[in-house]
Amino acid sequence: MINKKLTVKASQKGAKINKEIYGHFSEHLGRCIYNGIYVGEDSDIPNTRGMRNDVVEAMKEMGIPVLRWPGGCFADEYHWMNGIGPKESRVKMINTNWGGVTEDNSFGTHEFMDLCDQIGCEPYISGNVGSGTVREMSEWIEYMTSDNVSPMTDLRKRNGREKPWHLKYLGIGNENWGCGGFMTPEYYANQYRQFQQFCKNYGDNKLYKVACGPNGGDTAWTDKLMSMLNPMIAGAISLHFYTVPTGKWEDKGPATGFDEKLYNETIRETQKMEPIIMDHLAVMDRHDPDHKIGLAVDEWGCWYNVEEGTNPGFLYQQNTMRDAIVASVNLNIFNRHADRIVMANIAQVVNVLQSVILTEGSKMLKTPTYYVFKMYKPHQEAALVEAMLEDTAFDHDGISYTDVSVSASVKDDTLFVTLSNANLKESYTIDTVLDEAFGSYEARILTGAMGDHNTFDQPDNVFDKAYDGVKLSGKEASIVLPPVSVVTIAFKK
Repeated sequence: MINKKLTVKASQKGAKINKEIYGHFSEHLGRCIYNGIYVGEDSDIPNTRGMRNDVVEAMKEMGIPVLRWPGGCFADEYHWMNGIGPKESRVKMINTNWGGVTEDNSFGTHEFMDLCDQIGCEPYISGNVGSGTVREMSEWIEYMTSDNVSPMTDLRKRNGREKPWHLKYLGIGNENWGCGGFMTPEYYANQYRQFQQFCKNYGDNKLYKVACGPNGGDTAWTDKLMSMLNPMIAGAISLHFYTVPTGKWEDKGPATGFDEKLYNETIRETQKMEPIIMDHLAVMDRHDPDHKIGLAVDEWGCWYNVEEGTNPGFLYQQNTMRDAIVASVNLNIFNRHADRIVMANIAQVVNVLQSVILTEGSKMLKTPTYYVFKMYKPHQEAALVEAMLEDTAFDHDGISYTDVSVSASVKDDTLFVTLSNANLKESYTIDTVLDEAFGSYEARILTGAMGDHNTFDQPDNVFDKAYDGVKLSGKEASIVLPPVSVVTIAFKK
């Protein structure tokens, strides 16, 4: 057992942790939309207007605040008018990015907005810059949000939606440095200037626009974008960073059946998120010292080799306690930078990459990552407070990383502390000093062996439980963190 000191300044409230940091991402990729979220009105699987009831209820329970759609790489080949009107007459297309399958466009704008209404979350639309036109994006915004007398408003009404939807978040393109057009930052910046100008605010609807930011550590893209677009950006720039354990895209390692070395490499790689964020924020600060522009980490998560026997273009992978630790580490990082990070969207919500939900026919399961998001839900809209932890760097057979991750927030006289221990063998006792006295607590834990996961035959192998490994006395607390565990504590006055 290793003892470390944690100091939490609960009385000194900092930035608000936007609920959108706990956002998710849904793309027309593999079985994320079709059979994952949407099964159609005629399915034997219980549904509401085609949306799986079990999946929607799980999302509501987890507290999804925002959902990004339709991509991803698919966004820059998606033409929204193909996905409206009677389903039998919608235009089919080939999904060239993901498996070469036929996309029948039965899930389009009306279906996505209905899904968000059923969940109770904000929609986040990614607009097509790569293969689309300014007019196309402009008319899509008008179609969704205008209540004026206009051709797009009339078209929406003919398609069954009388009142406009509320749309706050709009991405102007996706990965335009790559699958979204292989653009230079200069070219994209000029494209952004033009596209965003014609994405209008109708009535009371105010758009929060997200510019395509960098890939991983590419600060040169951020620098050029900020120099050409500030103060034109009326919202945020995006950041995409995936945890690839081996660092090799051609062989990323398996999702299950991995050894301790690959586990340790995964934790080391995912902790690179924080220095990458700090490097980009330093560049942004030079151009935007008043912090008017936010950072949206709208694609993140683990990317492994696909499950054996599945379509390589569908990116289906299992989800273990390793992924739960990764989720905890990243969510704590985002919380700690809540003054600049306005949103984050894990990839993806169902059946793709680091999913929180997996489905197979009528069966559904919640992954270990799902339980981390559920456990962390109280951070949403809370005030960040400083949590200073004594260094927990540890050498894991030649692979060094920090074992314990932490963040803390305050809301309604409750101090909420989230911790995880990535160490495979060592337990930690966190001797915690608080600057205010608390009289009671509630704690939960998610723990298991590094490869533990849920299956359709055994969907409850891994789930969060009430935890009694905390001792509280006024301004002092002792928190035991077993190996490979995520612990949340709500201290109450």
